[in-house]
Amino acid sequence: MDTEALLSLSLDIGEEMLLSGAEIHRVEDCIRRICHAYEAKRIDVFSITSVMIATIESPEGKSYTQTRRIAQSGTDLTKLHRLNCLSRTLCSSTPSLDFARREFQSILSSCRPLAAPIFYLSYFLIAGSFTLFFGGTLLESAFSALIAMVLCLAVRLTGRVNFNPILSKIMLTFLFSLLAILCARVLPGVAEDKIIIGNIMIVIPGIGLTNSLRDLFSGDLISGLLRLCESCILALAIAAGYSLAVLLTGGIA
Repeated sequence: MDTEALLSLSLDIGEEMLLSGAEIHRVEDCIRRICHAYEAKRIDVFSITSVMIATIESPEGKSYTQTRRIAQSGTDLTKLHRLNCLSRTLCSSTPSLDFARREFQSILSSCRPLAAPIFYLSYFLIAGSFTLFFGGTLLESAFSALIAMVLCLAVRLTGRVNFNPILSKIMLTFLFSLLAILCARVLPGVAEDKIIIGNIMIVIPGIGLTNSLRDLFSGDLISGLLRLCESCILALAIAAGYSLAVLLTGGIA
């Protein structure tokens, strides 16, 4: 068995799971189980939101260490599910590492980003629905949905240039808050707060906060605190973007 190749494959799977939104405990457990299934003598894994380090000891007593730097993470439940199924297959039947690598590459190539129309439709429906949910009128819901499509365009543009996430949140919140306030100024009777709340539900870091609590409850205090701090900073960035829009337009009407 090529111990170094096994460690590399295990870390690649763990890295993609972390990038897809998996909690730290699941990632570390997955790497350990795969290595133990292939008769590794010992495996030590340490992972936080930004880095993964693993050391494996082969049956011959040689130790290998590899590191992965995690620049950013997102949410892809389809990829996460398929990677989890792959890890279970490796643990149960231990196929060859070449076969496992081909399956891994197949998952990466097949799990591509959704088409642009689906993104725009999702933003349209989410913003419009939440505006109605929080007491907005049909007109306010329509404006919220239209502004959400502009927001979606801005999100896709900032994503292509790897924009700083904090500055991105400030800019995006400022954009839809400004548009909502201008709509309310032009059309009396339209409440900008209902339009804003529909769009703000798209950018709030709800998944990050949930993952931070899961990590804390699992005993991964460092990762949980890091994700919690990140979620709080992003929430402050959203508040800052809204405040800038209000200050620029002279306050809520």
